[in-house]
Amino acid sequence: MHPPAPVVRRARVSDVPSLKDLVDAYAGRILLEKSLVTLYEAVQEFWVAELDRTVVGCGALHVLWSDLGELRTVAVRPDCHGKGVGHALVRRLVEHAQELELKKLFVLTFETTFFGRHGFVPIEGTPVTPEVYEEMLKSYDKGVAEFLDLSSIKPNTLGNTRMLLQL
Repeated sequence: MHPPAPVVRRARVSDVPSLKDLVDAYAGRILLEKSLVTLYEAVQEFWVAELDRTVVGCGALHVLWSDLGELRTVAVRPDCHGKGVGHALVRRLVEHAQELELKKLFVLTFETTFFGRHGFVPIEGTPVTPEVYEEMLKSYDKGVAEFLDLSSIKPNTLGNTRMLLQL
């Protein structure tokens, strides 16, 4: 008998404490710490994975530009690794990006093998035109600063890899 497949759904405000627990399990190592207020402000970008009606994983899709999105805060409870939770989340986030008519997805990650299985490839630099780059400089979002590789504003203190998926 196969273990139950994770159920992936949109996050609700009632999920935010679980999102915080998932992020805190990795904060400072492979994920940047996020405050409760930041998670509440971004809850509409999040999807969660459940096993037995318990949130065991999360991930967010943040639109950066008309054709470009970023997968953010993909995390799975450590005791649920190897159960397909992360793969189910990424598949759903990619589907959602396609529904939004995005053409490219960006991720900043240590998990290059995992994301490589979903078609992401390592990149150098920023995959936008100079005109779009100039517009994106106007954003106050710290994740956009990471995307633009603005080390003076938001250094890549974790040393992770920039990857891109063409949709």
